[in-house]
Amino acid sequence: MGDVQRMRSEITSTFKLSGFTLRKDASVYLAEQLLQLPPAERSKMLEKLAAHLLHQCISQPILEKNHIEIAYKECSTAGLEEHETILNVIDAFSIPKLCYNHELKKFVKDNDTSKCLLPDPKWKSRFVIDRYTVIWQRTLRNNLFTADPVNSSESEKRFRLRKVEFLLSCSSRVDDVVVLGLLTQVIERKYHLEDPTGTILLDMTDVRYHSGLFMEGSFVLAEGYYDDKVLHVTGLVQPPVEPREASAPYFGNLNVFGGKSKTSLKNSKALLKIEQENRDGVIVFVSDVWLDSPKVMDSLKKLFAGFEDYPPIAIVLIGEFLSCPYTYKFHMHLKNGLNSLADTICQFKQLREKCKFIFVPGKTDPAAANVLPRPPLPNYLTETIQKKLGDNAIFTTNPCRIQYCTQEIVVFRHDLVMKLCRNTLHFPDSGDIPDHLTKTLLSQCCLTPLSIGVQPVFWKHSSALNLYPLPDLVIIADHFQPFVRNYKDCQVVNPGSFPRTEFTFNVYVPATRVVEESQIPNDDDT
Repeated sequence: MGDVQRMRSEITSTFKLSGFTLRKDASVYLAEQLLQLPPAERSKMLEKLAAHLLHQCISQPILEKNHIEIAYKECSTAGLEEHETILNVIDAFSIPKLCYNHELKKFVKDNDTSKCLLPDPKWKSRFVIDRYTVIWQRTLRNNLFTADPVNSSESEKRFRLRKVEFLLSCSSRVDDVVVLGLLTQVIERKYHLEDPTGTILLDMTDVRYHSGLFMEGSFVLAEGYYDDKVLHVTGLVQPPVEPREASAPYFGNLNVFGGKSKTSLKNSKALLKIEQENRDGVIVFVSDVWLDSPKVMDSLKKLFAGFEDYPPIAIVLIGEFLSCPYTYKFHMHLKNGLNSLADTICQFKQLREKCKFIFVPGKTDPAAANVLPRPPLPNYLTETIQKKLGDNAIFTTNPCRIQYCTQEIVVFRHDLVMKLCRNTLHFPDSGDIPDHLTKTLLSQCCLTPLSIGVQPVFWKHSSALNLYPLPDLVIIADHFQPFVRNYKDCQVVNPGSFPRTEFTFNVYVPATRVVEESQIPNDDDT
C-alpha cells in the first residue's frame, strides 16, 4: 500500500502542474497501473498522460476515473495502427485459406469466404492436394534436392524428387528413387504411395524407418528402387521442416495466421516494442479443467490468488471441462461448473478486470461430433459467465489461434500421442516420443496427419489444422506427460492434464519466449 501512496503523491504533483486534479478512485487506479510498469518507464508514462489529457480539451479540471482509463488505454497503444491488435483470439472457422500459385511461386488468398460445413465433394480431395502442394514446394527448396554449386562440394549427395507418374511410365528398373506421396491402403493390408499424378504399390519388406511417426494419411519421402511396377522402399523419411524465415518470402506481407489485419503483424515494430517492454507479461495454459471436481476448483482458486497481484495477459483454460461421463445431466453440471468458476474469478478484482480467460473445448465437451475443428461451447451454457466477466471471457474453437503482439500461438486439445502411436506403421526403436511427435507434426505441416477415417475433419476448414509457416508456439494439450520441445525455432508444448499430474500447468513469457513448468503446491507437503 505504501508504494501506491507514494505513486499517488507523484501523480498528484505532475497533474497539478498541468492544471488537473484527480478524484481519489482515479488516482488509485492510475497508481496501480503505473506500478506494473518498469520504474524507468513510470515518469515517462505519467508525463505522456498529462500531455495527452491537455490535448483532449476537457471542460472541467477535475478528472474522473473514466477519463484516466480511456487516456491510459490510448497512451498504452499509441503508435499502433488500427489493424495492429495486441491480443487476438482467432477461431478455426475464420482462418484464411491459401492456395499456392505455381506461376508466381507464392501463396495467394482464396477468395471463397463461405463457411459451409458440408461443401461439394471436390473439397474431400482438394484439402489433401493442398497439403501435398505445401509439402512438395517446401521439399523442393531443401538443400538435399537443390544443387548449390557455390556452397556444396562434389562429394555431397543430391537427390532428385520424382512424381508417381514418372515411375508408372518407366518399363525398366530405376534405382535411387525418391518420391513424395501419401501413405494409403488402396487394397487392404497393401500400402500404396499416392500423389496427384497416380498411385503405386509399395514393397516395405526391407524398409528402414527414420525418426518420426509414420501413419496412413501422412506424407512421406519414400527412398528405394522401382522394378516390375512396384516401388521397393529401403527408407521412409519425414518431409524436411522449413524454418519460418525461409518460408516468409513465399507469403509476402499476407496475413496467413488469421485475424482482422490484412497484412502480417510479424514485422510490426510497434507491437514488437510492446512485446519486449512487457517483461512480466505471461500467458498461462491449464488443461483438463474439471469444473465438477472440488480439488480442481480449489487448485484453480490458488492459481488465481497467485496471479492476483500481477495479472497475466491471458489464462487459457482447456477442456475437458467435466470429469464425469456423458449423461442426461451433463449439460446442467457443466453450466453449474462454469457459473461457479465465474464466482471464483470475481473474487479476484485485478484478474477480473485485466486478464482474458480463453476457453478451448475438449473431445467430450458439448455439443459437437468428433470432427475437427470443433465449435466453441454453446451460448446457453456460457451466457451467465459471459455476463459476469464481459469481454474478458472468450469461448473459442478447438483448435484455435492466439496472436499476441508479433507472436503466433496455436492451441489444440487432443490426445495426439496415443492416437499417433496407435496408428503408426512402426514404433520408434530409439529416442523419446515427444521428439518424434514434434518432428512429425512440423514435418507434416498439420496437427492431425492421419487418415480421415481415423480423425474426421471438415474438408473446407482443414486449413485450421495447418502448421505452415511455423508458428512460435504450439500447445498440444494431451493426457501424455508434460514436455517442452524446440525444433526449428518453434516450441511444441504439452502442459499435461491438470488433475492427473498433481496440478501442473505451463506459463509462457512472450518477451523471452520461455516456457516455465509450474505446479500448485500441495498443502499436505507444507
